[in-house]
Amino acid sequence: MTSTKTTKNDRRHPLLTAVRYTWSSPNTCVGVAAGWLLSGSFQIVDGVIEIHGSRVAWTLNRLWMPAMAITLGHCVLGQTAAALDITRNHERVHVRQYERWGPFFIPAYLAAWAILAARGRDGYRDNPFEIEAYRVDR
Repeated sequence: MTSTKTTKNDRRHPLLTAVRYTWSSPNTCVGVAAGWLLSGSFQIVDGVIEIHGSRVAWTLNRLWMPAMAITLGHCVLGQTAAALDITRNHERVHVRQYERWGPFFIPAYLAAWAILAARGRDGYRDNPFEIEAYRVDR
């Protein structure tokens, strides 16, 4: 039986790192393209592309649920540099979720949302992906 937990040693192994980045790359490409189209400022922090700017902020404020930041693979779009700092730990949990789920993360996240909503629950706060991410905020 193998464990799905990632250890610090796993994170340093070049082949495993390449697999994680490749597996989540379709979503990363969407995030980078969005950041480029929105004329965002790019930086790389701990192997994750972070993008912020006024157009990014405008877009995040107009999502179905306004957000300080959103993760797409190994890319995080944030309203401001300060928002990226504030949300970094939370969003890194989502990065690890993308590493596990790859291109299936968004459909799985939205399916969880829809199932919860159909049961009269909060699709965001009760979403297992968010519950895991909010644990680091406590």
